[in-house]
Amino acid sequence: MSLETNQDTPLAKAVRTAGSQSAFGRWINRRQSTVYGWLKENKPLPAEHVLEVERLSGVSRHELRPDIYPQDNPSAANGTPVASVAPTPIAVSCERNAILPIGRAHD
Repeated sequence: MSLETNQDTPLAKAVRTAGSQSAFGRWINRRQSTVYGWLKENKPLPAEHVLEVERLSGVSRHELRPDIYPQDNPSAANGTPVASVAPTPIAVSCERNAILPIGRAHD
């Protein structure tokens, strides 16, 4: 029996969707043994694979990596919505490689 069969983690769910650890590994260009290690050690899916796995498996990025992709409407333990702060948009100046807030220009 495979590890993902007995686990109820988002990664295991994505692996089951792929059909096997080997098939999942082919999705993200990793060996079956690497996938097995992630499952065995209960490691999260590496960030660079989250969006591709979401696209292929249908398992949400919010489930796969809630530390990177938190839910849009988080709730406190008592169910009360928690206020969230929108990220400040930035622009990168190729000329100086400086990060500037949107709407601001170089000196």
